[in-house]
Amino acid sequence: MNYRVSVLQYEPRLLDLSGNLKQLKQMLSGLETDLVVLPELCATGYVFTSLEEVASVSEEVPSGAAFGTFSALASENRFSIVYGFAERSGNIFYNSAALINPDGSYHIYRKTHLFDREKLFFTPGDTGLHVFPAKDGVQVGMMVCFDWTFPESARTLALKGAQIICHPSNLVLPWCQQAMTTRSLENRVFSITSNRTGDESNGGVSLHFTGQSQILGTKGEILTRMRVKETGVRTCEIDPELAFDKQVSPLNHAFSDRRPAFYDL
Repeated sequence: MNYRVSVLQYEPRLLDLSGNLKQLKQMLSGLETDLVVLPELCATGYVFTSLEEVASVSEEVPSGAAFGTFSALASENRFSIVYGFAERSGNIFYNSAALINPDGSYHIYRKTHLFDREKLFFTPGDTGLHVFPAKDGVQVGMMVCFDWTFPESARTLALKGAQIICHPSNLVLPWCQQAMTTRSLENRVFSITSNRTGDESNGGVSLHFTGQSQILGTKGEILTRMRVKETGVRTCEIDPELAFDKQVSPLNHAFSDRRPAFYDL
């Protein structure tokens, strides 16, 4: 099965929801792919200093501006899209990701493991880790940024049948891109990590984002990796069915050789 997967990398402007959505629409319009992954908090920026700032750019689904923009793009261009956003649910805010399909169906994941100052503004996710159908029925699991630190995140998605792990991110630590090669290898799944680029400062807090968005194969091979400061979209063609092959050697299977009775989790 030939399946086109894409990763987008760019530098959003803090709190500029309309401007960021305009730029993302320009980058995605006409894109020939089956699945594209965007960064964490891709239309809002990241370095918040108050709950009021978070509230000003958060949205409910499906009524929000980002959801409307990406839903229209998915329908018009016949691709599935995964993107990170600030989700409002009543008076609670989540660091979330959404999968929107060309037929209008959608699924929401709320980030399980919050990083650093995210804990000041967001509530830990309550959705759990699940797998959903993307375009053509390809099975997709979502994690967000710091979820990579916990091997249980990717393993749970793989055990539930994920062929592709979609990983919207705003990475500042230097280890994730390499660690995700292990996540793909140990679970025999494709992974797409979409990171932002650039620097962002607000209220005396400054962060540098590491770029290097990537698409990895089921043996951890780098199918494409962007440069630190690169802006654009990279696309690869994969066979998602390879993710169902968990055979490591003629006598070893990545999943059936597991011995959970001896694990402390």
